Amino acid sequence: MKITSITPLIVSQNAEDIIKVMEALGFEKIHRKTDIEGGQNVNVDMKDANGNRVDVASSKNVPKDLLSIKINVDDFDEAYDFFISRGFINTRGDKVTETSSSRDTYLISPSGFAITLTQHIKD
Repeated sequence: MKITSITPLIVSQNAEDIIKVMEALGFEKIHRKTDIEGGQNVNVDMKDANGNRVDVASSKNVPKDLLSIKINVDDFDEAYDFFISRGFINTRGDKVTETSSSRDTYLISPSGFAITLTQHIKD
């Protein structure tokens, strides 16, 4: 398993408000993904002039904003097994979100550290 990138991820029912705050801080939208959960959720990848990145995702299912570290890997299954074997729990049971360009899920460590494990699928 190889980590290809690490980015903070904010998940919120009010994602557009957070995006506006990040834009006021100098971040620009560089990618918008709309095919998550059948179009119910949107993820916006943002970047500032210094190369700092943050992702902001919408979700109607979170009672309050969530923050996690998005860890992109080259082999989702290997990484998933790695984290599960170390006590991380998939908060969605065994559910993995699959889109046209990625696989991901939200994992919590025994101490409460949250990660969103992601593999980007390239044609």
